[in-house]
Amino acid sequence: MEWLTIGEVAERSGVATSALRFYETKGLIESERTDGNQRRYPRATLRRVALIRAGQEVGLSLAELAEALDRLPHDKTPTKADWERLSRSWKSRLDEQIAELVALRDELTDCIGCGCLSLKSCAIFNPGDAASGLGTGPRYLLGDSREEVATS
Repeated sequence: MEWLTIGEVAERSGVATSALRFYETKGLIESERTDGNQRRYPRATLRRVALIRAGQEVGLSLAELAEALDRLPHDKTPTKADWERLSRSWKSRLDEQIAELVALRDELTDCIGCGCLSLKSCAIFNPGDAASGLGTGPRYLLGDSREEVATS
């Protein structure tokens, strides 16, 4: 098996060494340690890092990527069939995300006129004034409830 240093993986993948260490702490990639405690990554890590970057570009969370990577072999480069299986599993998730973005784009025209000053009429953050009892204005958008605002 061909082993790469963290610097080699960083250079070849275009990902910072700090990001590689972060991915490792999240269980997305794995390394072996030398007697001198230096990380060594199997060459297959390059494909896994490429998959992580591609997934992040389309809006997948690290948790979703970790779940997907758990289904791939850790000791060899994923095949085209492995990638096709993963991308099919993401298709419905991405279709939903696209539909949400289209709806946001279509509703944004109304929003530009109001400047988000009226949650009562905001179709994006408060459709049907569903949040009327939870707070108002920016405090609501920050996630504060009326009780939290009253005590602060």
